[in-house]
Amino acid sequence: MEKYKPDIYQKSIYSIDYDKLKERGIKCLLIDLDNTLVSPFVKKPNDRIKELFNELKEKGFQVIIFSNALNRRIKPFKEELGVEAISFACKPKIKKYKKLLEEKHLNESEVAMIGDQLLTDIVGGNKVGITTILINPVSSKDNFPTNISRLYERHIMKKLREQNLFTRGKYYE
Repeated sequence: MEKYKPDIYQKSIYSIDYDKLKERGIKCLLIDLDNTLVSPFVKKPNDRIKELFNELKEKGFQVIIFSNALNRRIKPFKEELGVEAISFACKPKIKKYKKLLEEKHLNESEVAMIGDQLLTDIVGGNKVGITTILINPVSSKDNFPTNISRLYERHIMKKLREQNLFTRGKYYE
């Protein structure tokens, strides 16, 4: 069950202590798109997201949108936020994580994955050995495939709670 446990659990992308991440040696933030930044049906970033991304870049983070979505979904966010993006990341598979680490000359301890799903964002990040940060989904609406994985996720969260490994709503750093 450890592969499902996030290193950090926060309410949203806005409640993460990015200064603490910097102190831990994190240089690169991989941020999921759908239900992490915006609802899956929102087409572009709002001003609050733009401000956050600007602050993160000013702090010296390399910020990359890292999503299973297709390029046409990610492109408006990549362009408006002025960041790199990796589409069709195939999380939780580790191939694109490993490629990114190699291309950016980063080691695992310098990268954090921020996302809303245990089965993709957290499992993928844990498999490759980077810091994993789970946040609550920004919307209760998901795309069809994600709706299915949410059912399985609820079952896993119940088991994690029974083993005192994770409880939704009990935030930690």
